[in-house]
Amino acid sequence: MILFEDPSQIPPDFGQSIVAIGKFDGVHAGHRAIIERMIAAAASSGLRSVAVTFDRNPLALLAPQRCPRPLVGNRQKVELLAGTGLDAALMLRFDEALAAEDAGDFVRRVLVGALRARRVLVGRDFRFGRAGAGDVALLERLGGEHGFTVDVIDDIASAEDGRRVSSTWIRELLTQGDVSRAATLLGRLPAVSGEVVHGLKRGRELGFPTANLSPDAEGFVPADGVYAGWLVVRAPEGQAAGRYPAAISVGANPTFGDVDASQVEAYVLDQTDLDLYDVRVDVLFQERLRGMVAFDGVDALIAQMSDDVARTRRILQG
Repeated sequence: MILFEDPSQIPPDFGQSIVAIGKFDGVHAGHRAIIERMIAAAASSGLRSVAVTFDRNPLALLAPQRCPRPLVGNRQKVELLAGTGLDAALMLRFDEALAAEDAGDFVRRVLVGALRARRVLVGRDFRFGRAGAGDVALLERLGGEHGFTVDVIDDIASAEDGRRVSSTWIRELLTQGDVSRAATLLGRLPAVSGEVVHGLKRGRELGFPTANLSPDAEGFVPADGVYAGWLVVRAPEGQAAGRYPAAISVGANPTFGDVDASQVEAYVLDQTDLDLYDVRVDVLFQERLRGMVAFDGVDALIAQMSDDVARTRRILQG
């Protein structure tokens, strides 16, 4: 997948395209259904498939107090979009200039001038342009003027209960620690991604050395607790270089009370000599084992950690 960060980067010979526009936060199962439909249409009509998205939720600029935490960072979003098989993604910087752009000017500059769009896919509540003045009806009128059609995509519903699959719902589930249900809606395991940093080394002292993620790791960290999951080591070029079963702790170490902020730590099963400092890793959450609690002494904590590891092994080994 080719990543463009400005319409000016798109070469004149890129070709005509079919475009889906959205925040694509999480690149969840609903997003994937739209993208799959777009790729199939592109293949049958000789068009290039392109996702147009933004480097932040527009609310981060327009109404920060109402802006939710993102499910993924930009690097994660790009990797997830690339994994769908898209030809290209255009990640626009949502700044004051873009927020102030007239809806018609946006269509002419991005969709017509840069992408030579022939079909555009949007959700039913799609808004664009200065003060959200543009809607689906305006986009359809502009499409008639500039030679593209507009496909309005209905919501994708959960097969279990018919509820609309949305980033908001997934955030609710992760906040509750329900990573299993969140994974169903995402179409993948929820993950955080970042560099391994030095911690207090207390896990090593207890017999369970952990990889501690940097506080600025990308991704939505689920509720405090202990989880069964995976640690994926990234090569310098970004691709996966190893995948290990792991017992994962999210929290502030209440037994010792010497950590101010919640942190993500992963104990890789049966691996005590991995040197991961300054290496980028992904921590994937498969199932929540328990909440985070304070124990009455180190012996009780070690006994519980041993049980957590045993349960993790059973879960991940099926």
